[in-house]
Amino acid sequence: MDSAIEKELKDQRELIQKIYVSVEKTRKYYLWTVWITVIVFVLPLIIMAFALPYFINTYSSLLNGSSLGL
Repeated sequence: MDSAIEKELKDQRELIQKIYVSVEKTRKYYLWTVWITVIVFVLPLIIMAFALPYFINTYSSLLNGSSLGL
């Protein structure tokens, strides 16, 4: 009876180790997904928040300068 319990515990330990490895791979996958999302989507939004006013200002000053020359 005792050896059957030990075998069952050993089997469970192996299964838990396999589950742990799988969970770690999934965690790393989600972490990479978050970083890629930040780089591809959030970072350009932040850059545009600073660049767009500059471009609008430049464009509007070009329009104002060309209308004075007409």
